Amino acid sequence: MLHPSYSEIIKAVNSEVEPGEQPVVQSRYSIVIATAKRARQLINGEEAAVPSYGKKPLSVAIEELYKGKVKIVNEDEEEIPAAQDEETLTTE
Repeated sequence: MLHPSYSEIIKAVNSEVEPGEQPVVQSRYSIVIATAKRARQLINGEEAAVPSYGKKPLSVAIEELYKGKVKIVNEDEEEIPAAQDEETLTTE
């Protein structure tokens, strides 16, 4: 079983959304696409935002999203400067 669950990851990613705003992630598919994209970035040599020793790239990507170390933004949106310890992940 995947831990954290899809619903827990979706809640974590959408936790900073103001009431009345459109949620960043609305489906499991969006989480799958975002984690796969981040895992590919890690495989290609990007630095992990969480301790990654002995973990597979997909597990690291899930943990980064769950802990809020990576933000998901749409390509349509203008990127807002992120905090120093936070990365952004652009999705279509």
